[in-house]
Amino acid sequence: MFKIKLKNHNSLEMNVGSILNDILIESKLNDTVELPIILGEINDDILELSEKVECSGEFKPIDISYDIGKRAYIRTLLFVLIKATLDIFPKARITIEHSISKGIFGEIKKDITLSADDLNAIKNRMKTIIEEDIIIEKLEVSTKEAIEIFSQYNMLDKVKLLESLKIDRVKLYRLDGRYDYFYGPMAYSSGVLKSFDLIKYESGFLLRYPTDGKSLNIPKLNHYPKLNRIFKEAEEWGNIMEIPDVGSLNKLVEESKIADMIRVNEGLQEKKIAYIADKICSNKDVQLVFIAGPSSSGKTTFTKRLAIQLMANGKKPVQISMDNYFVDREVTPLDENGQRDFESIYAIDIELFNNQLTQLIKGENIEMPTYDFILGTRVWKGETLQLEKNGIILIEGIHGLNECLSKDISQNQKFKIYISCLTQLNIDDHNRISTTDVRTVRRIVRDSITRGYNAERTLTMWPSVRRGEEKNIFVFQEEADVMFNSNLIYELCVLKKYALKELDIITKESPVYYEAKRLKSFLHFFEDVDEKLVPDDSLLREFIGGSYFYED
Repeated sequence: MFKIKLKNHNSLEMNVGSILNDILIESKLNDTVELPIILGEINDDILELSEKVECSGEFKPIDISYDIGKRAYIRTLLFVLIKATLDIFPKARITIEHSISKGIFGEIKKDITLSADDLNAIKNRMKTIIEEDIIIEKLEVSTKEAIEIFSQYNMLDKVKLLESLKIDRVKLYRLDGRYDYFYGPMAYSSGVLKSFDLIKYESGFLLRYPTDGKSLNIPKLNHYPKLNRIFKEAEEWGNIMEIPDVGSLNKLVEESKIADMIRVNEGLQEKKIAYIADKICSNKDVQLVFIAGPSSSGKTTFTKRLAIQLMANGKKPVQISMDNYFVDREVTPLDENGQRDFESIYAIDIELFNNQLTQLIKGENIEMPTYDFILGTRVWKGETLQLEKNGIILIEGIHGLNECLSKDISQNQKFKIYISCLTQLNIDDHNRISTTDVRTVRRIVRDSITRGYNAERTLTMWPSVRRGEEKNIFVFQEEADVMFNSNLIYELCVLKKYALKELDIITKESPVYYEAKRLKSFLHFFEDVDEKLVPDDSLLREFIGGSYFYED
């Protein structure tokens, strides 16, 4: 017998062979909570509810207010979607592609174009599966057996992936006779999926679910036409390189064909940067270029490469640092926790910034401020700036898309660029690669190499960084005149060894241990690629070092 303590100070005696879900049944915890319980924690071990209870300890329910619980909820919902679709359209191919509008976009490829009626039928089938509360079984099988299963399903993406992993055994999930492979934990049964929606969106569907971690409410639907286009462009680039998934990428590495693909990928990015420069120069009124995007998007290297393309068009770019326009530290606004909010747009002296931009556009000579981060105040060192003929100002910063930042400058004199790392690569058809995960890995590597921060510190700070992005960047992304995708299809093959070295240091006692464990399992899908193959002007060099644009 094992003694299990509950949060309400009650305890249960559980028999040997009991599973975590039995704790929920015995305690009737599900009757007392608003949010569905997806996983469980015993003595700091986070487990699926199908796992056996193997020791005494304190049980903590994990619901969708936890990131790991929310991910498991979404993963389970995707499995139900896939099962429901194949029940109705047995020969369909379902691809789970990317997140947008607080949901997940995917496509269903079948003989006849997907219609709204088709999606209603799939949605109703999903509801039936959820109402039946079917147990999701976890099985460990040989890799050979898994390959045979997916070959019978004609899921060649999974076959390629498993063949490239070089492992003997693999864990699969089974829902009502349908097998699939997912990386990450699942809910115990389909009945836990209390809230979802499925709608027609662009060429496919949008699967929607609770996101605020506080309720089962589905968030308001917003449309992002410009972001949709950049995702479409990313898909087209993947088609050009003929790399839809990690299995295809790993095959190129194994066959020593990755070098040519790297050149093609870098060439596509340079072509887009040249296009943006041409577009800027086609409007003779533009004198200010704002570059904004979330953390670890490669903004700095992009700005330097854009400057080169602008010079090739006869322009004379100068770069202004937003850091020099911070207000004095003592008047920096406070956040909701009473801390100095250096990411607030009001941490910038907007009036001074606009006055100086206006003077520069008029051709005047101005004295530039310098911010002393030790003193926490602005100082003047007699440094001056005046635009030359054909001069153009480049300004990189998180608030560049916010009209408030440049409120006194005419619209026709500004050009706004949104840059982000939007992945076009999937692990396989049913396991997408999160844009946020790629940026997290970039940040871990850069922080380690250039700032001396360990991965634990980076992961601990990351939620705060993400909140700032939601507040200051993502809400303005559709204001951009053009978007640039900084993702390189091969980059995780290069970043892998740097990131794993840092993630391996994080121990089980750390509050970010399970996030580190998740990222490690994700990175192990990729074959290693030698960083020597990365060009010295690549955006990737901003994170691994060796860039032409910076001194290491």
